Amino acid sequence: MAETRRKFEQDFKEGAVRLVWETGKPMAQVARELGIHEATLGHWVNADRRRRGEDRRGLGEDERAELVRLRRENAELRMRCDVLKRSMALWVEEAMGR
Repeated sequence: MAETRRKFEQDFKEGAVRLVWETGKPMAQVARELGIHEATLGHWVNADRRRRGEDRRGLGEDERAELVRLRRENAELRMRCDVLKRSMALWVEEAMGR
């Protein structure tokens, strides 16, 4: 007989992960108490770690988004700085009567 996959709402997943972090109980115990498979809870906890940037393999989702935002902001500021330098050069030339 084929098994049907259970679907869990995002609130339930977040609550289960929060139980692991806040209570300090082992994942296996929290999974048993909630009636879910330990591996399922493990996937949710690992996804939360990656989202928070606690995964040692690289940046988390939030950090990646911030990096993209900061790079855009940096490019805009460089452009503004360049415009100001050029206008200052023109102003100096005009002031010197050239």
